[in-house]
Amino acid sequence: MEIKASGGALGASVEGIDLGQGVSDRDFKQILRALGEHGVLCFPRQTLETAAFWSVIPALKAKVTEALVGALSAQGTPPLVLCHVSHVYETGASLYFTIVSAQTDDHVAQWRQAKAAASAAIAAAGGTITHHHGVGTDHREPYATEIGPLAVESLQAVKRVLDPNGILNPGILLP
Repeated sequence: MEIKASGGALGASVEGIDLGQGVSDRDFKQILRALGEHGVLCFPRQTLETAAFWSVIPALKAKVTEALVGALSAQGTPPLVLCHVSHVYETGASLYFTIVSAQTDDHVAQWRQAKAAASAAIAAAGGTITHHHGVGTDHREPYATEIGPLAVESLQAVKRVLDPNGILNPGILLP
């Protein structure tokens, strides 16, 4: 992992790490130190993602942007929210959001509040909580809500049969 200062109020860029693959305690501590030192961190190619049918894409983009702007502005850190279509399918597309905001003293709580608002907006607008980057612990509860109790129970049954010792991603996908 490499942290490169971007200069002035632009913070720093973090390269050579895939947040979707998990972060070691050592790397997490290094990221937190860099956040404290630089105030703003950019993780290139690390985004908030969703996907939906074409019929809901415009409203989905608007609602997620509004939720992020509202949640972060309410904390005194109005953000710049960027969005692009990254994958196009016959029936819909995926939207990738990049969010740049100053940090508060409790930047973890700040992001959790913004992410919760974005997740609720995704669900309300008819998007999916994840696209091809996977679910992970950040999305576990919203994903379980999205797919419903029967699907969760079905996945748990499959996991019990295929992973009886519970060694494959314990607690990551399923509650």
